[in-house]
Amino acid sequence: MKISALGLPEINPGKHNVKDFRLDEVDSITHAKKKTYIQVEVTGEQGAIDADALLTAKDSAADLILKDLEFVETRLARSADEAEKTLFNKLKGILEKERFIFNAGLAEEEKKELIKYGLLTAKPVIAAEVKDLEDKNALLLQALKEGGFISFFTTGEKETRAWLIRKGANAWEASGAIHSDIQQGFIRAEIIAFKDFMECGGENKAKQAGKMRLEPKEYIMQDCDLANFRFNK
Repeated sequence: MKISALGLPEINPGKHNVKDFRLDEVDSITHAKKKTYIQVEVTGEQGAIDADALLTAKDSAADLILKDLEFVETRLARSADEAEKTLFNKLKGILEKERFIFNAGLAEEEKKELIKYGLLTAKPVIAAEVKDLEDKNALLLQALKEGGFISFFTTGEKETRAWLIRKGANAWEASGAIHSDIQQGFIRAEIIAFKDFMECGGENKAKQAGKMRLEPKEYIMQDCDLANFRFNK
């Protein structure tokens, strides 16, 4: 995942581990030799167009809206396409109310149409207060959530690890986050919900309590699922 930090010198560009207390809780039971958090890439303003989410200071959020409004008004003045003009008039109304496009209630078809224009506030925007910058990890976690990502966990003697996937990804897609060989030979996913894992006190007790499920490739992964993928080698 890519996050663009705009006007936030407190958050350095580069790779950042994003700590999740839920992974810590899993590891407190399994005591693996290694613990691996998910990692995100933070860029500056030059990476905003390709970013999955934007982080900015709250008092700078209006600048993003203004940039989008200028683009929309220029496009409206030049466009001869009636469908495009209808959409952009709608966007103009949203932006003039000082609202972000991404959470203004657009239809899915409209959101897809907007991808090609590179509008900044069509991406999830997290506008941070000064106090929010004291906990950069929490900000990155919020960006992950707003950007439409979740994580699933794998755990064992060697490693407890979080894997980043898009919300709505199925088990087959999630297995590919680990390795393409697992995805290619996918048979079934062994899934234990995080809540069940913690309440039962680990994998073995969860299995004994009947909390482990065998799921097909179409299963939609839930946030913090504990997963093991069966596959043909």
